[in-house]
Amino acid sequence: MDKVIEMLERGDYCIDVVHQSIAVQAALRETDQIILKNHMQTCVADSIRQGNATEVIDEVMRVMEKKNG
Repeated sequence: MDKVIEMLERGDYCIDVVHQSIAVQAALRETDQIILKNHMQTCVADSIRQGNATEVIDEVMRVMEKKNG
């Protein structure tokens, strides 16, 4: 993100800035996927074993709705 800001401050060509911004967004999406997968493998699985399936599934669904919204 710092590079995008630097590019804007330097007045770099807008399309180059957009390309860099798209790359940052892709990296963030990939990071989100890794975090969510880890959460499901650990916290969600534990909550389901403890009998809290409805609550934890609802929580994940709210995240997915924000992601797609």
